[in-house]
Amino acid sequence: MSTIRELLVELTGTAEYADQIGDDVDLAASGIDSGDLVRLVLLVEQRLGVEITAEDMEGLHTIADYERFVAEHAPAGTRGTAGVGGAAGASGGA
Repeated sequence: MSTIRELLVELTGTAEYADQIGDDVDLAASGIDSGDLVRLVLLVEQRLGVEITAEDMEGLHTIADYERFVAEHAPAGTRGTAGVGGAAGASGGA
């Protein structure tokens, strides 16, 4: 499961939503509300150390958009799924 999908599972509390949505499907059009999109951005920032500005958010619509953004902006040593869900975190998370 991709990093963003794992965060969506944490956000929604179920794997069903994350498993059913395609990489190129607009998240807002798929039923996730604007509050959850803001919470997704906060999770990306907290867990992956990637800052997302309001301007950046305007270009993030799909799982693929988020994955690409994270890959391009993640600090060295934190790319991939490290730290998601508290599992094999490189930084310890505390």
